Amino acid sequence: MELYSDTYYIERIQAGDINSFGCLLDRYDRQVFSLIRKIVENREDAEELTQDVFLKAFRALPTFRGMCSFSTWIYRIAYNTAISATRKKRPVSLSIDEYQQSDLSEEEMQQTSDGNDAIYRVERLEAALGQLPPDERALILLFYMEQKNVGEIAEITGITVSNVKIKLFRIRKKLFVLLKDLEEQT
Repeated sequence: MELYSDTYYIERIQAGDINSFGCLLDRYDRQVFSLIRKIVENREDAEELTQDVFLKAFRALPTFRGMCSFSTWIYRIAYNTAISATRKKRPVSLSIDEYQQSDLSEEEMQQTSDGNDAIYRVERLEAALGQLPPDERALILLFYMEQKNVGEIAEITGITVSNVKIKLFRIRKKLFVLLKDLEEQT
């Protein structure tokens, strides 16, 4: 089957060919699920929320005007849906004092660990990410895992570009503190 652009499928759907939505679903279902799963940290909830996202997207597709890419638009729906779901559950988030973060320099944060193997570092990183509030975890994951640029993240989350930059900087510091704490515990 020949693949067409998102715009092609959107135009077909808006013209009444609802079967074309399956092509967009096939193209984005894994990425949307992956983002939601990383935010809500529960496979079953992520599966349900992914279905909700595509239902919302299908219903809202007539209002899609192409001001941003379809992928950014669907990510925004996914982000908002996942964050709303986590807020309903009211998770307990870890508080890291500003003073713990304020003394950290960029150089200190960029230093590599002392020879631990890659698997151990990944496990520690996943543990540290799990301690972040869902909205902070989502920003980091959008930037590093989904490789979205700051402008796209701003569109997805609805916050300003400068605020995204500030939040990413603070979250990196927080992650560094969490990783350092986890390293000291072992």
